[in-house]
Amino acid sequence: MQKNVLRSGIELSELGLGCMSLGTDIKQAEPIIERAIEQGITYFDTADIYDKGVNEDIVGSVLKKYQDRSDIVIGTKVGNHLADDGYPLWDPSKAYIKEAVKGSLKRLGLDHLDLYQLHGGTIDDPLDETISAFDELKQEGIVRAYGISSVRPNVIDYYLKHSDIETLMSQFNLIDNRPEALLDDVHAKKVKVLARGPVFKGLLTTNSNQALDDKFSEGVFDYTYQELGETIASIKEIENNLSSLTFNYLTSHDALGSIIVGASHVDQLDENVENYKRSKDISLEKLKAARNRVKNLEYTQHLK
Repeated sequence: MQKNVLRSGIELSELGLGCMSLGTDIKQAEPIIERAIEQGITYFDTADIYDKGVNEDIVGSVLKKYQDRSDIVIGTKVGNHLADDGYPLWDPSKAYIKEAVKGSLKRLGLDHLDLYQLHGGTIDDPLDETISAFDELKQEGIVRAYGISSVRPNVIDYYLKHSDIETLMSQFNLIDNRPEALLDDVHAKKVKVLARGPVFKGLLTTNSNQALDDKFSEGVFDYTYQELGETIASIKEIENNLSSLTFNYLTSHDALGSIIVGASHVDQLDENVENYKRSKDISLEKLKAARNRVKNLEYTQHLK
């Protein structure tokens, strides 16, 4: 599988496994992770808040046997946590980040993290303090590289200008093409994009009609329900395999680091891998034609 390299030298498989959907039963999760490795996936993305840390426990336990393999890369995230009453709290302080990393390391069974990401963020955060926390963790050898997961242009812009981030995670697919507007700046800083939500809640799969009715009945972004349905139908006239098409769209961008696909069972993972492989055969002409049939979306909030 294609590998994309971060500035630190970390190699990410172009298709990565988003571990949030693995569930809390290791007997269910282990075959998915093992199959991912068989298929050439070497990047595994989790977060400390997924299932209250259980996800990190499972990922660490299953991947423990592969710790001698230098190509296996684990990324996790920090910043969100739950209060005693279950209410989500946001804490981007240096003290919290440097304490939380200890829990992630313990659950993952590691002595250092390949990639540590800020799991959100606003322009009102103590940005320089947060950046300082990640810089110190990197200097101390606790993390090899760090990044952010964000859809806020003002936050992304600050980190691009004032930090040493190597990755930016954002929802990115053929319909939600908002990150396109950021790619010139991202690529200029040699930052790689981790594209989450590539099949957009099933809209860009063989189950597009069901996803449209179940998850997009009120429309989304600049699309009404009817416009979205008409757009999907129009794209299918060019290429019926919507997943392969959106994978091709994402890999066409030089700034791509990894496409993060989720899976709750092995068959779902295999389907994603097969569609990724098929995406390589889609012509540039088809891609351009499909791209011309979707709207050019832009971020409308948090621009300053």
